[in-house]
Amino acid sequence: MNILLSYLVHLFTLSGVLLSFLALNASINEDLPLAFFYLAIALFVDGIDGTLARKVDVVKNTPHINGEILDNIIDFLSYVFIPAFIVFWLGFVPEGLELISAFIILIVSCYTFANNNLKTQDYYFSGFPALWNIYVLYCYLLDTTPYVNFAVLCLLAIFTFVPLKYVHPFRVNFLRKTSLFVITIWMITAIEMLYIESPSELISQTSFSLWVATNIYFMGLTIYRSFLAKS
Repeated sequence: MNILLSYLVHLFTLSGVLLSFLALNASINEDLPLAFFYLAIALFVDGIDGTLARKVDVVKNTPHINGEILDNIIDFLSYVFIPAFIVFWLGFVPEGLELISAFIILIVSCYTFANNNLKTQDYYFSGFPALWNIYVLYCYLLDTTPYVNFAVLCLLAIFTFVPLKYVHPFRVNFLRKTSLFVITIWMITAIEMLYIESPSELISQTSFSLWVATNIYFMGLTIYRSFLAKS
């Protein structure tokens, strides 16, 4: 039974390939809300497949399949390759800088995925963890200018090599319940901003304020764990 469950977990992880392909197709058709929908589901799959894999012990039950490599391949597609294509294809950066911007994302992310010290002993990401899907989402939601987008892109590329501690909400024990609650609020408000036309300005402003607050929480947690907390 555990062997069957282990294969099912691998298939669950593999769904990220299909989701990435669908996101690419939506991007080609310039339907970003749909692309973000597929990338969001891929993010959800990635968030829980590791927990499922550990629960059924896929390492023991399917020793000939390297789930970590499989996960990394799919993560590179949904976190890096598709967002790089979106930046290149949809004019997120100034004209003439599309190709170099895509190259920057791809190259620094190769370092991220090859970095043996990507995660700390307490499961934080060390350096910006190649969440370029979140980057393009923020550019879209905030409707920032191409020059601002390019500047932020370059800054994040630099922060790839700066060992700040970025929380992994599903793995880090410190304030885990709080972080999971906050990221749930982040997801709900992001969905509202992307897909739901608010019946009033008050609801729209409240949703945006809550979304901003969740971002402040995670930025504050990064600063605290990187500079203030004792190891």
